[in-house]
Amino acid sequence: MEGSKPRSFADEKKFIHRIDDCSYTIEPGFVPGMRVPGRFYVNSKLSDLMFGELEAHCQRDGVGGFLPAVKQIANVAGLPGIVKRSIGLPDVHSGYGFAIGNVAAFDMSDPEAVVSPGGVGFDINCGVRLVRTNLTVQDVRPVQEQLAQSLFDHIPVGVGSEGVIPATAKDLEEALEMGMDWSLREGYSWPEDKEHCEEYGRMLNADPSKVSKRAKKRGLPQLGTLGAGNHYIEIQYVDEIFDEKAAYKMGIAEKGQICVMIHSGSRGLGHQVATDALTQMERAMARDGILTNDRQLACARITSQEGQDYLDGMAAAANYAWVNRSSMTFLVRQAFAKQFSTTPDDLDMHVVYDVSHNIAKIEEHMVDGQRKQLLVHRKGSTRAFPPHHPLIPVDYQYTGQPVLIGGTMGTCSYVLTGTQKGMDETFGSTCHGAGRARSRNNSRTKLSYEDVLASLSDQNISIRVASPKLVMEEAPESYKDVTEVRAGREDGCGGLHFLYSIYLVCFRFCATKAILLRTLATGTMFLSASSATRGRNGFDYS
Repeated sequence: MEGSKPRSFADEKKFIHRIDDCSYTIEPGFVPGMRVPGRFYVNSKLSDLMFGELEAHCQRDGVGGFLPAVKQIANVAGLPGIVKRSIGLPDVHSGYGFAIGNVAAFDMSDPEAVVSPGGVGFDINCGVRLVRTNLTVQDVRPVQEQLAQSLFDHIPVGVGSEGVIPATAKDLEEALEMGMDWSLREGYSWPEDKEHCEEYGRMLNADPSKVSKRAKKRGLPQLGTLGAGNHYIEIQYVDEIFDEKAAYKMGIAEKGQICVMIHSGSRGLGHQVATDALTQMERAMARDGILTNDRQLACARITSQEGQDYLDGMAAAANYAWVNRSSMTFLVRQAFAKQFSTTPDDLDMHVVYDVSHNIAKIEEHMVDGQRKQLLVHRKGSTRAFPPHHPLIPVDYQYTGQPVLIGGTMGTCSYVLTGTQKGMDETFGSTCHGAGRARSRNNSRTKLSYEDVLASLSDQNISIRVASPKLVMEEAPESYKDVTEVRAGREDGCGGLHFLYSIYLVCFRFCATKAILLRTLATGTMFLSASSATRGRNGFDYS
């Protein structure tokens, strides 16, 4: 409470109880006004980070620094309309309002229930796409430097980067409304791509008129760009297959098979949509008398004009992100086709799946034995629906939804599948990556650029970055161990493919392990459409 004496670490821990080897509950009273308990999923190694963060906060008497993730999970548990529990996944760490790796669902039938941009994040529909190939490590090793450089040369990277996909203001309006249907119409996507994408690559409630002129101005030149921070494109190879049947359904047939992982989102457009909404919601909170423990949890009633405007604008930004990843998929296909003097068709460059990290969706879930329509906020977390769920593709009805967990550069990534246990415990959600263990500033001051590059070189990993500081910020030491994160709820997951990745970090929880991927090279790849034989999307590949 405001004005009360801060509790000691020992007193804070009295509100947190261990349920089993991988989960803890946060009892009401840990922070004021909790309507439901909190719960977070970590194993013994990751729990040390969670409790260490809380202890450091207590030693500062709650003054300065980041609010610990466990406090943020509890603050979310106090939002109006929340049901069941506020959830922290194994990669959970401090974020804006909601922790990153925080999931919360709000009852659509409750007139008090809210939507919060902090529960989605600034990079709306930041997500990961996995593209398979029929190439092997032996095919790519001799040219991995050329491929990495080609990616870096032709897919723009860095803050404020501008894309090579020609788009007018009219094109942008249509892309915001149509999502991947726009990419398909313009020849940047294959018809089957959208079948392996959440929401089929298009949120139908998108309303471009709810996206501000400033957001559109920021987004227009950025289609087909990677961005900065922890965004990446990695060339990976399959290192282990744990579930051959599930892997086969995904078109992953053998160890050593080459895949490409793309991690990016809605760029400046999504950031502006979130910024605009926060300003509007602060006014709505004052008008409607909504109180929260943290002003970063700005929110509005779902049924209010501000709430509806945000959901419609968020959906448009989500559509933009799918168009952005589709544009980069197009460029990656061109790059590979040019390098190997063939077509993307012949290289079997199909999308395995495209998952969203930062998004809010209306879904049906069981709560206390009743089926309810909920607005599920997933921030730094991924949907992971089980077999036979109606919202996953026909191809994956018997395996469950593919779940992509990216690792840090120099470590591995995972492909998993959703399970019923995850559906029951976490609203069908899992973690999205490794999760930061160091702040970006700490990484820049404590790690050496030369040492990180030398370590990657020793592993025969090629890397290209927009800025040298990103090498330290995204070094493996800056993140939790992705294998520990996955293991945080492996008992609730199935087993799919492991992929070793080349560049960045993302992972998930409450899914079954299937495939392990390792990294060959990271960067951004593109081949100019002007240098080629006409292929299925109207461009040359010769």
